[in-house]
This record gives sequence, structure tokens and C-alpha cells, in this order.
Amino acid sequence: MSLDALHFNNRLLAELPGDPDTGPRRREVRGALWSRVMPTPVAAPRTLAVSREMLAALGLDDADAATPRFAEVFAGNALLPGMDPFATNYGGHQFGHWAGQLGDGRAITLGESIDDAGGRWELQLKGAGPTPYSRSADGRAVLRSSIREFLCSEAMHHLGVPTTRALSLVATGEDVVRDMFYDGRPKAEPGAVVCRVAPSFLRFGHFELPASRGEHDLLRRLADFTIRRDFPHLRGEGESLYADWFHEVCTRTARLMAEWMRVGFVHGVMNTDNLSILGLTIDYGPYGWIDAYDPDWTPNTTDAGGRRYRFGWQPAIARWNLMRLAQALAPLFGSTEPLQASIDAFGTAYTAAERDNTARKLGLAECRDEDIALIRDLHALMQAAEIDMSLWFRGLLDLDPGAPSAPADAFYDPTLRATHAETIDAWLRRYAERLRDDPLPADARRERMRLANPKYVPRNYLAQQAIDRAEAGDPSGIVELLEVLRRPYEDQPGREGYAARRPDWARDKPGCSMLSCSS
Repeated sequence: MSLDALHFNNRLLAELPGDPDTGPRRREVRGALWSRVMPTPVAAPRTLAVSREMLAALGLDDADAATPRFAEVFAGNALLPGMDPFATNYGGHQFGHWAGQLGDGRAITLGESIDDAGGRWELQLKGAGPTPYSRSADGRAVLRSSIREFLCSEAMHHLGVPTTRALSLVATGEDVVRDMFYDGRPKAEPGAVVCRVAPSFLRFGHFELPASRGEHDLLRRLADFTIRRDFPHLRGEGESLYADWFHEVCTRTARLMAEWMRVGFVHGVMNTDNLSILGLTIDYGPYGWIDAYDPDWTPNTTDAGGRRYRFGWQPAIARWNLMRLAQALAPLFGSTEPLQASIDAFGTAYTAAERDNTARKLGLAECRDEDIALIRDLHALMQAAEIDMSLWFRGLLDLDPGAPSAPADAFYDPTLRATHAETIDAWLRRYAERLRDDPLPADARRERMRLANPKYVPRNYLAQQAIDRAEAGDPSGIVELLEVLRRPYEDQPGREGYAARRPDWARDKPGCSMLSCSS
């Protein structure tokens, strides 16, 4: 199928009220959920990377992606038949405080494409120019942040974590000025546009904004539309339907948090406008990956003081955000009881998912109550001894219960390893004893663990190496890293370097440790 054969069915525009004004003029938009706005053309679009899986889902292939027209379309210079670009209107709580109207400040949806199987794919350009919601910004994105978003979107998909996807990464041939460290020293950086893809980009904040303005009819219309389009399996009507829907939003979010914790992903900016109503990982800004296990680590420089969005707090923050969503949805309910029941269901679903993760990561047939203490003690030990999360759990695959020993490559500090050697050995003996009491055969245990503990994750320093090469004119590092991340649970001979622990030079290097929201 060629690009021109893509079929668009833009239901959001057809079924929800829009802004009567058009264009990118900054404005307060009331009584509407979207505004028509065209992407701003760029000077010299050039495709740097594509996702072959996302191409295939749309019915396209590498030959389509290699054409100049592909770069033109997915940089925002040209439209395909049926595309009708728009930006959506939403609000949000940012770092715990209500921020009012936010909206798609640099994201422009080209349209909702329907694939041959009837699946819906919203194609959204990030970095394609200003919208009515850009406030004082330019609506553009730099290459470094675009590479990170492109890589992590696809890496999370291959890890089995619910996520928005990325179709393409296109260089614009133009510079973008950014103050990366907010230190008053802005500089010009190469620009890029990512085409993000998802069944829906609706967020908690889409419901919060009309609720905050008393636009209850608009809130109800949005909820009804979301259920019809994105939750068609739900049946019923009225309050019971809304209750079933919110219950599913809560349980999906719980399972998403458990998956983040399983693989060591830290979102970095879990504002309510950055949580998906579908339970997908959305908005890859200053995210990070746990190297040395630390539940108190945040990758976001803006969050360095309060650490609100640190790794270990992510489930609690998700619950807090769901409570804000519940408050927004309250006008649809006669009482708060169904909403509270769904919030409680979040905790139940998260606990169940965490127990399942514990059993899978440790290679157990089931998670017993005493196994919760076992893994909590392990987490405390990993933090104290500065142990690499991915390497430790992957190394446990080869543990011999008869003579247990620690994965040698998982330690960052030999002194800390020596200091905690006795405690480490004691924990390994406990674990080995537990394995001897488990019914799983050794081969089944190893396979169960392999599928739960990735060998390859998009560590920050790996992404930064690809960024450095691309900024120097060589984008091949993006494709090479993506190819490794397509098979995160498999041993890939010759690519062991991509699984290595963070090198010392990357501990404090910009882009390899903490990142800003400046992109």
C-alpha cells in the first residue's frame, strides 16, 4: 500500500466540538476540545529512522519510507488525502499544582488512520511548529530529545510495556534554540520531528480542563465519546457505564506502573497531562532508566529538589493522579462511592501485578507472602551496595542453587561490594533455599526469568552516544541501537556491549544521568 492509500476517519473532529478559530495564534480556548492548525513547513526534511513494525501496522514498508514524500509528510510539509491537522485542548496538574489550560503545545495530529484490520492509529507530529496552546514556545523540538522519544517509544513496545509508538524520526534542516540547563546560556541545536502513533492520545488532563471550568456538558460528551471509540467492549449506560470505564482506567494504570517498575523505567514528569486514559506510557521527556538501583532517583533536573517523580514513588503518584481524574469525573456521578471503589481497585490491581512480577523476576511458580519480604530485602541491598538492576536480575538466570554467587558484573563500586558481601551472600542463600522449595524445573525457571528480565534496555548513556553521533552527522547509531532494542530479552552475540553497566564517564555527563525538560 502506498502513502496515498492510507485511510483516515477523524472521529474526534467529527464527534466533539472544536474551536471556531483556526491557526496557531495563542489563545484561551473554551467550550472546545480541539483547534485546527497546520504544521509549519521546514527547510530540508530528511528521514533519519523509521520503525519497521509501525510501518507494517499501517500497511507501509521500507520503500515507502525511503521516498522524499515520506519525509515531507512526516516533517509537516505536506498532507495526504484525508489528513485534517489539529491540536487538542487539555489542562493538568503539574508537580502537584493545577496549571489551567495546557494543550498540545508542539504536537499536531495529522489524522486518525484506520488499518486493514480496523485498528485506529492517530498520527501525531511532535515538533512541527506552534499551536494555539504553545504559550510562549515555538512548537519545535531538538534532535536530542526527538531521538530519545523515538528510541524509547519503540523500546518500550518491544519490552512489552504499554506505550505510544513512534513511526518516524525526521531531521528538519533547521536549528532550534534551547537553554538545555536553564542557566541563561541558550544555544542553537539541530531540529527534528517525531511522528508519534497511538490509538488515542487522550490524557487525564483532557477531562480535568472542562471540569475545572464547569463545562459539564462538554465533559459528558468527551466521556461518552471516549467510551464509544476507545472502550467499545464496555456495555451499559449512565452512571454504571462511567463506573465500569473509570474502573478500567484505574486498573490499566496500575498494570502500567507495575511494568515500569519491572523494567526500571522512570518517567520523570508524571503530571496529570502526561498520563494516558488508555493506560499507555506517553510523553517521553526527561525519562531515565535505573542503572544502580535507587528508588529515590529522578532523571528530571526540574524535580531534583522535591523528587516528586522519583522511581519508587511512581505508583503512588499514579494513584494521586487518578484521584484528580476522579474529582474531574465527579459531575457524571450521583455519589463518590463508585469513584472511590475504582481508586481502591488500583491498589488491588497494582499489588497483584507486583506479586506476579516478583514471581517472574525471581523465577518462582508463584509469589508467596514471604517472597514479598525476600524481594524487598533485595531492593534495599541493591540500593545500599549500588547494584545494577538489569544486570543483577539477568544474572540470576544462571544462578546455581547449590552454590549461589552474585552476578559479578552488576556492581558499580568494589568497596561497597566488599562492605556488603556478607549480607549479599546471606540473601543469595535465602534465595537458593527458596528455589529448592519451588516446583519449577530449572529450565522452566530460567525461561520464566528470561522473559521478565530484559538484557537490553535503552540506558541513558546508550541513547546519548547515538545522539552524539547524529549531531555529528552520523544517524546510523540510532538504527543500530533500535535494532538491539527490538529483541530485549534475547542474548545477542556480539552485542554484549549494549548490555554493559553504565561506564564511569557517564555518571554525571549531561544526557547520561539527569535531563531537563528543555527540548
